[in-house]
Amino acid sequence: MSARNPLVVVGDVLLDRDISGRADRLAPDAPVPVVRDAERTERPGGAALAACLAAADGRDVTLVTALGDDEASCTVRSMLSGRVRLVEVALVGRLACKTRIMAGDRALLRLDDGDGHADRGTSRAQAAIAGAGAVLVSDYGRGTADVLRDALARRATRAPVVWDPHPRGGRPVAGTRLATPSFLEARHFARREAEPGDRPAGPDHGPTPLRLAAGYARRLLDLWETASVTVTLGEDGALLSQGGNPLLVPAPARARGDCCGAGDRFAATAAGRLADGELTELAVREAVEAATRFVADGGAHAVMTTSGAPAGRQPRASGRAHELVREVRARSGTVVAAGGCFDLLHAGHVELLQAARRVGDCLVVCVNSDASVRRRKGDGRPVVPAADRVRVLEALDCVDAVVVFDDDTPERLLDELRPDVWAKGGDYALSDLPEAALMESWGGQVVLLPYLDGRSSSRLVERASRGREARGRSVAARHPVGDDG
Repeated sequence: MSARNPLVVVGDVLLDRDISGRADRLAPDAPVPVVRDAERTERPGGAALAACLAAADGRDVTLVTALGDDEASCTVRSMLSGRVRLVEVALVGRLACKTRIMAGDRALLRLDDGDGHADRGTSRAQAAIAGAGAVLVSDYGRGTADVLRDALARRATRAPVVWDPHPRGGRPVAGTRLATPSFLEARHFARREAEPGDRPAGPDHGPTPLRLAAGYARRLLDLWETASVTVTLGEDGALLSQGGNPLLVPAPARARGDCCGAGDRFAATAAGRLADGELTELAVREAVEAATRFVADGGAHAVMTTSGAPAGRQPRASGRAHELVREVRARSGTVVAAGGCFDLLHAGHVELLQAARRVGDCLVVCVNSDASVRRRKGDGRPVVPAADRVRVLEALDCVDAVVVFDDDTPERLLDELRPDVWAKGGDYALSDLPEAALMESWGGQVVLLPYLDGRSSSRLVERASRGREARGRSVAARHPVGDDG
C-alpha cells in the first residue's frame, strides 16, 4: 500500500521531445546557432508529467486522459505502463507532440505537431473521478477536462480538487479547492474584464508584479468561485489568495535552469498534500519548495528518462551547479567541492566550508540523501531531512551550490562535476578516501583542511539523547508510581 493517499489526475497528455547539444558557433550560411553533439530524449508531457511526478512521490496515481492509436499516443502509453493506472477517453486527431531544440538548458526553438483533442467522456472515466479522494486537473486546453466537467463539478463538492488552468481551456469548476495559474495565465484570465489596476499610474509609479498578482488572484477568486487561488511567480515563489490579504510564499532559493515542467511539479505536490489532508497554506509552501528543487535539478529534461520514469538513484548535479561550474571554468577559475551528511550543522562544518571556499572560486557542497545517511548512520538518522539540510547550507555565504546524492559515497557525482579540488576535514587521512584516485584521474586534487576538534553531529545526537534520558529519570524520581498505579 502506498505511504501516501492516492490521487486522480485528469487532463491532456503530450509527448515531449528534446534535442539537446552544444551551440558555440553560428552557421556560415545563416545567422543561426549550430547545435552539435545532440542527444535525443522523449518523455511524457502535460498531465502525464504531472501524474509521473505524483507517482514518484510514492502515490497510487490514476490518470484520466485522451489517447488514440497514433504513434505519439502509443509511445506515451508505453512510457506510462507500470507507472500510473490509465483510464482513457477517445482522442480525435493525433496526440500533440512538442519538440524543443536545446543548447545546454536553454531552448532555441520549439516545434509543435498534432492537433488531437478529447472526443467525449466515458462511464469509466466518470467513475474514476467519482471515487477519487483528491483530483488534480492538469488542463492543457485539449478537451479532457471539458468533456468530464460535470463529473469534476460533482466531485469538487466532496473532495479536494486542484485545477492547473490553461488559457485555451475552461475555468475551474465551482468549489475547486485550489487553482494554480502562472502570473501570465492569471493576467490572461483576469483581463477578460477591464483591469484598471494594470494601467501604470505614471512613468515611474506603475504597479509592481506582486501587486498585480494580488489583484489578479482577487479577481479570479470572484470569477471562478474557488476556495483559493495561487499565482505562481517563478523564482519569486507563489502568492496565495483566499480573500483578504494574500500570503506570499518565497522560493527557498533562486534556482536557475530549465523551468519546463515546474508548474506540473508545483500542482502535483499541492494536490498530493491536499489529498493527505494538509492545510492549503502548507500544501502551497511544500509545492514552492518542490518546484524550486525541480528546476535546480534540471527540470523535466533532467529528471525524466526516456521511459518516462524518474531518474531514480542516478546522482545528478543541480542545474545551478552545472551552470556554476561552466561559468567558473570559462574564466579559468578553480572549482572546489566538499561533501558530507551535514545532519546537524555545527561550528566544525562552518569552519570547514569557509576554508574550502577560500581555496577556489566557487564551492559546491555534495550532501548525502536521507536514505544514504540512514544506511551509513543507522535508523535514527538523519535527524534533519535533506530538504532542510540543503536549505541551511544554501543560506551560508561561503556555499555557492548544493547537490544531494543517494549513493553511499559521492564518487559518481564527482565524476559528473569533475571539480578541481575535493576538500575534506583533517580528521580523515588520504588513505581513507576512495575519492582520491578518482580525483587524480582528471588532474584534480584532494586537500585536507583543519577541523575543529570534538565537533560532530553524532556526538551532538548522543549528547541530546543522554540529556533526554537524564530528564526522564529525574521526572520518574519526582513522581514515583505506586503499586496501585
